[in-house]
Amino acid sequence: MAVPLTTLLVALLGACIGSFTNVVAWRWPRQESVVRPGSHCPRCGTPLAWFENLPLLSWLGLRGRCRHCHQPIALRYPLVELLCAGLWVAVLAAQPATMGPAPAPVPLLLAGWLLLSWLLPLVLIDLDSLWLPEPLCRIGLLLGLAMTALLGFLQDAATGRQLLLSHLIAAGLGLIVFEGLSALAERLLGRPALGLGDAKLAALMGAWLGPLGLLMAVAVAVCSGALVGGIGRISGRLQRHQPFAFGPFLALGTAAVWLLGVPFWLNLSGLAPLG
Repeated sequence: MAVPLTTLLVALLGACIGSFTNVVAWRWPRQESVVRPGSHCPRCGTPLAWFENLPLLSWLGLRGRCRHCHQPIALRYPLVELLCAGLWVAVLAAQPATMGPAPAPVPLLLAGWLLLSWLLPLVLIDLDSLWLPEPLCRIGLLLGLAMTALLGFLQDAATGRQLLLSHLIAAGLGLIVFEGLSALAERLLGRPALGLGDAKLAALMGAWLGPLGLLMAVAVAVCSGALVGGIGRISGRLQRHQPFAFGPFLALGTAAVWLLGVPFWLNLSGLAPLG
């Protein structure tokens, strides 16, 4: 079956964003500019030609090795590009239902692409270093409130004010509850159960998803995190008390709620109202 042109273009744009995401995830923890210098091999430092920088295609054409130093290029690079392309396409059919009953379709698409693209470098950095950069979380929170206000006021002033207030409350609750849980765990167990970066990410989630969306996303994160953590402990890949990144599970919950919608998760959990 032929792929619609719009879907193909969206996938290509998503792959390009995924390519830039790889740059951000590599450079940000090293306190390097994500803009300058241009793309280069991280091993030999040789600047890349345009044909060496094409998402997915360059990695395949180079057979996973740098053309200059012949060192292997991590498989993660094309996988991230492919993932981002898939997420961008998925947003086309998303039913977030967190921005009011009838949000403007084009701004809603832009909001979904922005949200998922913003989460992806946070996930990669947390996986690499167990660290969620506060500036990225803080800017993501502000972007979420800005998009909430835009989509709300495009409907009407009352909806805009209501949405913005509820998402502000959700952001505050996410921050306070996660910081409180971390402090309580440190008091009872002698060590924090959650990093403060997780609290900043929870605030970002609240700004985008609102109170009910945040609750559903956290539930998905806790269940998926417990499942993966349990498998890791049983298989021996995770030792007792060994920390592992929780940010990716929070991001997974956020993406799941945005793409499938709050009603889907309410129905799945059996919490949807009857009638």
